[in-house]
Amino acid sequence: MTYKTSDNPRHTNSWYAASANDKRVRSRLQEELEADVCVIGAGFSGISAALELCERGFSVVVVEAERVGFGASGRNGGQIVNGYSRDLETIARRYGQEKANRLGEMSLEGGQIIRDRVAKYGIDCDLVSGGFFAAFTDKQIREMEAQKNHWEKHGHTGLEMVSKADVGKYVRSARYAGGMIDRLGGHIHPLNLVLGEATAVESLGGRIFEQSRVTSIEPGERPRVRTQEGSVKADYVLVCGNAYLSPLLPEIHGRMMPVSSQVMATEPLDRQLIESLLPANYCVEDANYVLDYYRRTSDNRLLYGGGIGYGGNNPKDLTSVIRPNMLKTFPQLKDVQIDYAWSGNFALTLTRIPHVGRLSDKIYFSHGDSGHGVTTTHLLGKILGEAVAGHADRFDLWASLPNLPFPGGRRFRVPLTVLGAWWYGIRDRLGL
Repeated sequence: MTYKTSDNPRHTNSWYAASANDKRVRSRLQEELEADVCVIGAGFSGISAALELCERGFSVVVVEAERVGFGASGRNGGQIVNGYSRDLETIARRYGQEKANRLGEMSLEGGQIIRDRVAKYGIDCDLVSGGFFAAFTDKQIREMEAQKNHWEKHGHTGLEMVSKADVGKYVRSARYAGGMIDRLGGHIHPLNLVLGEATAVESLGGRIFEQSRVTSIEPGERPRVRTQEGSVKADYVLVCGNAYLSPLLPEIHGRMMPVSSQVMATEPLDRQLIESLLPANYCVEDANYVLDYYRRTSDNRLLYGGGIGYGGNNPKDLTSVIRPNMLKTFPQLKDVQIDYAWSGNFALTLTRIPHVGRLSDKIYFSHGDSGHGVTTTHLLGKILGEAVAGHADRFDLWASLPNLPFPGGRRFRVPLTVLGAWWYGIRDRLGL
């Protein structure tokens, strides 16, 4: 299938890249610099940390192997989903109630950071409030009710259950048995968000270099980060490469697995049609283990995502999984043209909890948001900045959570994970 192409160099061929507000290519690092902090990676985690540090008065240099927002930060479904990839009840069972309570206190912060920065810096990223979680079965509805009750214990008052009769207020599809809305959720153009945040970093004196892949990190009292044509000597280094982190640091690279998800954008639809499909303009995700997610765009496209490829593998035809699912949801779109289709990798940890820690007293890292990255990266980026500034209490809490290697090592982690996903997929289909 032939899709439209964007004029945004070195980005994946996505609707986001084609509709980006800022398509300028920043210069490569070609000099020897010094700074308070060097950040590796210009996605949400790295740019969030850089902005937090610049606001605190630190000198910051960001080095990016490709372009700002090249990875998952500029390719995802654009949904502001609160919380983490594992619910707070699971976190309490694993790590104790005290840690769950503290993580619960932070669980709405990532979304609020986004809203605050959009307002503070005037970022044009199509921010819209409201999210809907769609349930296929009565079992999924009961699980949502339990989740709602648990969330409310941690101060989340924006949740409301939706009966089958009222589903049509949010999505006009016969597939769903009910669901739950999150008034504190929402959706954005993610690439324009990270580009706007990068511009904010630069407005505060931070420097960002693109096409500057890191070739080595020399540890020491003031570590030096080397790229192909330059270097940065800094008091602190923050490693924020996530799923696109090279094997340069095997001690953290080997603790996560890249996982691909596919996204497509239809041609612009008649306004009355798109408004009839999603009347409230909420973003939607379903409750299956391998879930679908979709929303309206500012130019009246339906942006629909789903599918999963462990190890970063993609189907030969990017729409082979998600277009049939879209037509199950909205059969009236059978003749609609797909203008853009793309994939992107997110970093999965075995625990589905972000992996945060120190490689030395001067080198910190955060990655592995496990599919919940839009909000969690903003939170953890801020927390990285706090740690550098000498306020490491929240950082140390995250760093204390155990991170485990995938069973079978790098060779067998993919087939074993696929087997687990197959089992949960069977349970979804059987309603177990």
